[in-house]
Amino acid sequence: MAGTIELKVPDLGDFADVEVIEVLVAEGDVVAQEDSLVTLETDKAAMDVPASAAGRIVSVNVSLGDKLNSGDVVATVEAGDAAASEPGTAQEDTTSTRVMSPAEIEAATGRVAEQQASAGSLADSDATHRAQLVVIGAGPGGYTAAFRAADLGMDVLLVERWPMLGGVCLNVGCIPSKALLHAAKVIDEAAAMGAHGVEFAAPKIDADKLRGWKQQVVDRLVGGLSTLAKQRKVRVVHGTARFAARNQLVLDNGETIAFEKCIIAAGSEPMMLPGLPDDPRIVDSTGALELDPIPQRMLVVGGGIIGLEMACVYAALGADVSIVELTDSLMPGTDKDLVRTFTKYVKDRYERIMLGTKVTGMRATTPGIEVSFEGKDAPSVGVYDKVLVAIGRRANGGTLGLDKAGVNVDDRGIVAVDKQMRTNVEGIFAIGDLAGGPMLAHKATHEAKVAAEVAAGEKSYFDARTIPSVAYTDPEVAWVGLTELEAKAQGIAFEKISIPWAASGRALSIGRAEGFTKLLFDKDSGRILGGAIVGPNAGDLLAEIGLAIEMGADAEDVGLTVHAHPTLSETVAFAAEGFAGTLTDLYMPKKKRR
Repeated sequence: MAGTIELKVPDLGDFADVEVIEVLVAEGDVVAQEDSLVTLETDKAAMDVPASAAGRIVSVNVSLGDKLNSGDVVATVEAGDAAASEPGTAQEDTTSTRVMSPAEIEAATGRVAEQQASAGSLADSDATHRAQLVVIGAGPGGYTAAFRAADLGMDVLLVERWPMLGGVCLNVGCIPSKALLHAAKVIDEAAAMGAHGVEFAAPKIDADKLRGWKQQVVDRLVGGLSTLAKQRKVRVVHGTARFAARNQLVLDNGETIAFEKCIIAAGSEPMMLPGLPDDPRIVDSTGALELDPIPQRMLVVGGGIIGLEMACVYAALGADVSIVELTDSLMPGTDKDLVRTFTKYVKDRYERIMLGTKVTGMRATTPGIEVSFEGKDAPSVGVYDKVLVAIGRRANGGTLGLDKAGVNVDDRGIVAVDKQMRTNVEGIFAIGDLAGGPMLAHKATHEAKVAAEVAAGEKSYFDARTIPSVAYTDPEVAWVGLTELEAKAQGIAFEKISIPWAASGRALSIGRAEGFTKLLFDKDSGRILGGAIVGPNAGDLLAEIGLAIEMGADAEDVGLTVHAHPTLSETVAFAAEGFAGTLTDLYMPKKKRR
């Protein structure tokens, strides 16, 4: 029997007297190396203290509420073979891993497939990991599915290709971009106050510090996910997974997984233009979040939501930003009145907005990336310090070897599913970006719960009437339910009521009267069919409209609900009152209806 080992708090950097908010082990527990012992919380983040050695816990030296510093002893373990081989305890696989080449991955996949074909299925004893349910991908959809299934009593294994949980959204998408957009908003609002007698000095941008703050936001959320997984006993395996057969996966490190059911939540990847030079000055949305460096002159290729959000960030940080869009409108497919109001507000903030313009080539030169254009009002050539390509995303369905499991996937990487998120193969589900429809985290999380519940044997369906969309630009552009373009295309009879924010005392008091709120109503019943908002915090204001649509509410339901004054939310009530003919804050002649 080996001796005892003290497990200590690692280097906490600048933090001191960090509070213990959760004790995760007790005397007698057997822990593997890197298992969490306690959770600490600073004013900025929560963090787990991992075990530096495996063994049986002899003593726990801390309690809830204690204040710890670097080097403090958290617990003592008795190390040795006896402790490490405690029956029924999970042990760390100390075998070194190596990333396999594509050829080796294919060979490993082929070997497992051959075994399955000859033996019928992979025996549990032959698999590195076994689970009742395996979830591929730990983004918002994946971790939600894993946690919900665990809550329902399933044995869950979560596979993630990155070293951390959270997927694109938390690590290099929704969350870090919104942190940077908040910084941009503060800069722009401070500058705007100059016109009202409150002047600030020009901002001094410390890109490293800003990047660090953005990463702290990400780390706090990602760290919380790891804790939630441990609390639910969801096992996490890191590696890139491919199907070897109906009930088998092989990872890029050679490990294999045998499972009964599977939820695929593998997300999507940014699309890039073909034939681009290999140059660090050409980035996708992930690279743009690094702010390395902040360019003097920047081109955003693609006038969709992702491109416009990053244009907003870089413009606020001092870059001269140009936007090029192949179609004749920013935010293609969005109602024209929303885009018109947005474009009018932002056009003077950018060096150039080139619509109906095609990028015909890029060339890396010493002064910058030389971009050639083809379009009515576009220059033939422009040179930029940084080029962001944001032309959309492609689902990862084509990268998972789904043919080995017999799952149907189309040439866009989309997997067809029913309202219970089931694929054509029994026991295999697909959610999020892979399942088609808008590529939005909030859609994926709702689909995830349905898939997990159905996998656990419950009767559950994804039957959302509407999914909201938000561009977190300045001003924000948000819509939910039926759009005007859709209503006209489908021949649906509707009535539109638009409320300019110039009629809102709250909008005027914050200097943002450029926006508006509109609702679409069924002409006969007055039921709310859809709505849209342009202006600050539009995404937050949209929730009331979404709830009204889900509940089948009509104009009177919303109009007779007392809204706080003065708030921007009043504009939603004004629109409902406008349809009902009771609006007093604006003059709207009452329309005759059938």
